[in-house]
Amino acid sequence: MIEESFIEKQEENIAGHIFSVSAGMVGVCLTVISLIHIGITMRGVGTLGDDLTALDAIIFILACFTSYSAMKTKDRKRRLLLEKIADRIFLSGLSLMVMVCLFVVYSFSIPGSG
Repeated sequence: MIEESFIEKQEENIAGHIFSVSAGMVGVCLTVISLIHIGITMRGVGTLGDDLTALDAIIFILACFTSYSAMKTKDRKRRLLLEKIADRIFLSGLSLMVMVCLFVVYSFSIPGSG
């Protein structure tokens, strides 16, 4: 019984971490979009980076909503499923964020690219 409650507590921690970090990443995405627009204005470089970052913000908010749903559900099997889904969505968002960073750096460092 003690072992099961420890595992359940650990599972709840995962959903809480995904929830808080993905909510923070939405803010990061919005900041990046603003910085890209400043860069576009200053250097006259067009890029798809802001569009991809907006998509990334949507992915992170989906991870946030899914992990929140996992924290609120009482059914253990449903909670585990929602946590797994939230985890995969969150990792997809992180992967896209890395690709966006590479794309933006490429767009701003190579003259005439983007």
